[in-house]
Parts: sequence; C-alpha cells; structure tokens
Amino acid sequence: MEGNRVYLAACPDYGQAEAKLREAVAALGGMERFVRPGERILLKANLLRAAPPESAICTHPAVAAAAAKLVAEAGGTAVITDSPGGALHKEAVLRGLYEKTGMAQAAAASGAELCYDASTRTVSLPAGRVLKQAEVIAPVAEADGVFDLPKLKTHVLMSMTGAVKNLFGVLPGLSKVGYHATHPSQEQFADVLLDLAEYVRPRLSIMDGVLAMEGDGPGASGTPRHAGVLLVSDSPLALDAAAAALIGLPLASNPVLLAAQRRGLKPSRIEEVELLGEPLEALRMDDYRFPSRIKGNLMEFLGPLAGPAGKLCKRVLSQTPKIRTDACVGCGICKSACPGKAISMDGPGGKARIDPRACIHCYCCHELCPQKAVALRQNWLGRYLK
Repeated sequence: MEGNRVYLAACPDYGQAEAKLREAVAALGGMERFVRPGERILLKANLLRAAPPESAICTHPAVAAAAAKLVAEAGGTAVITDSPGGALHKEAVLRGLYEKTGMAQAAAASGAELCYDASTRTVSLPAGRVLKQAEVIAPVAEADGVFDLPKLKTHVLMSMTGAVKNLFGVLPGLSKVGYHATHPSQEQFADVLLDLAEYVRPRLSIMDGVLAMEGDGPGASGTPRHAGVLLVSDSPLALDAAAAALIGLPLASNPVLLAAQRRGLKPSRIEEVELLGEPLEALRMDDYRFPSRIKGNLMEFLGPLAGPAGKLCKRVLSQTPKIRTDACVGCGICKSACPGKAISMDGPGGKARIDPRACIHCYCCHELCPQKAVALRQNWLGRYLK
C-alpha cells in the first residue's frame, strides 16, 4: 500500500465529479501513472446491495463513470464490478445489481464494461497476517490493476467503511459470512481487511463523499448526508486516515487504522498523510453522526480481557440485534447472511427470529436488511454507560 498523498476536493454535486476527479488525478501525477495502454482496470465499487443512488448505500454511478472515462483516455479498459453481501455471486444477481445502482447507465455513458463473470479463484496471500490464501472473484485475480471506489459511510461494526473495508467485496457473495464467523472481533476482522488490501494493492482509491451516510450505516438503517467531498489517493490507508479526520472519527474508534499501527503500516495517522487540494479544516464535518454504541474507551479497556470474563463483559455491553416484526417481510436475507446461524424464519407469520445465545454481534443482519427491520438494542448497563 505505497503512497501517502490524498487530494481533497469540494464537490457540491455529482455534475462536478468528473472535473474534480481530473483535478485530483493531475495533482497525483496524471492518469498515465496509474494506467498503461492496453490494460484492463477493475473499478471495484461499493455495491452493498441493489439500492438506488439516492439511498447513499452504494458508490454513485457518476463517480464510476468519471473514473472509467479517465481510464479510457489513458488507453485502458475500465471494468465495473463488485460482489454484493448476502447474495449468491451469480450473473442474474449482478445484472439486477448494476441496473438498480445505476452502474449499467454509468457503463453506457463512459464506455466501461460491466463484469458478469461469477467465477472465483483461490489465491495466495504471502504477506497475510491472518489469511494465507483466499477465494476471490475471478475479475480481481485477472485484472491488470484495480481502482478502489468506496463510499463514505459509517459502519456499525467498524465505525467507518472506507477504502480498506471496501476491498472485503473481492470475496464472493456469501463466502463473506465465513470470515465474520472465524474473525468476529473488530481487531480480528480488521486484520482480514488489511490482508485483502495488501493482496489487491489498488493503484488508485477514489472515495465518493458527495452524498455520504451517517448514523447506523452502512445499509438501509443509515442516514444519507450531503457531505460534498471527493477524496482521491494513491494509498487506501492514507485515504481512510484522511476520511476519518474529515468526519471527526477518533483513531481509538477506528479498528482498521489501529490494526495498521500494530503492523507498522503507514500511513495510519493523519499526521503521516500529505494532503493536497482543499484544506482539511475547510471541509471538516464536526457534527457527523456515528453509530450509537457505548464509549469507545470502555471497550478499549475491555479489549485485553480474555477468557469467559472478557467474553461475558463484551457480550453484556455490546448492542444486540432485534427483529422489528412490524417491518420484517420474511425475505430471509438476514438468515442467509448470518455467520453464527443465529437466525431462523420461524417467528410469527414466518418472520425472522434471532437466538441471542448464538449471535456473534457482527451486525451483518442489520447491515443487509433492506426493510430496516433489524434494530440494535443495548441492555440497561450499556445504556447507563453511554
């Protein structure tokens, strides 16, 4: 993950996205630094699920189209793809995904290709700390290079989903569930994300923060917020450090950057990032709303606790997902996405039911429910300590 420069651009609307991206790329050395003629460049967007652009759940098609145009001008071919969470990775799913998110229109406007290849490859991760091999979607393994196109969003498990977290999408469909099951804590999951980022090593990271998401993101339970920013970097870690500073997310509440520090990876602090473009202070959002949970310093204190005592404390103080039966439609998406097999569809009227004893608190159900039918609740002690 070489590089430490981030270009900050004020971008009030998506009509200016292409012009702002051109400015940023020029400041970072020009597109010829990132694309060579004849190369196929994968645009790895954040397409969590089939949701329209105005929901702020997915990367906006205008950002993908702008990136694709610049790739084409440099003599490359842009290929748009992702593997959405909670769904089988197959062509029919991808077609619906591209239509609903506007990526089909982005491809038509820019000349980019849409990837329908649902095959996978098992790859080695020699630099991996917790992963030595992984099954990834074939387009990632076969592309000449990858552009990372994350969305600026909050995340109930990881506080923020940025450039590093977006690369979790190189894992196919429901296989993501297994990684949550085997690496359930924030610290463990952050190591998985960094291993994947080290493997992919995106050449360019472009964060869509024009219409961002705050609150209980990254799915339908989050709240769209006009942030009016575009961030571009030659390092996913640098971009995440800048994005966190922009929205006021403390380092102590950023599991990815903390894991990067433990590994000695840089940049992991905003002080190690070279900022270009608009001054950070001019774009900073001091009132950004983060996921509701207990104070981060208390969870840091509990972090070293091991064994039954540590598990009990964390379980008592963590938020627990609950099904809102008035909103649940019994679609079963949450059941398919649950790593702990804690969800059944034998609730009233065939609706979802969560077994709290089996729940591992990964919040995949909350993230992927399209009906906002999964609420996050704390017991009296957690509420008292907030």
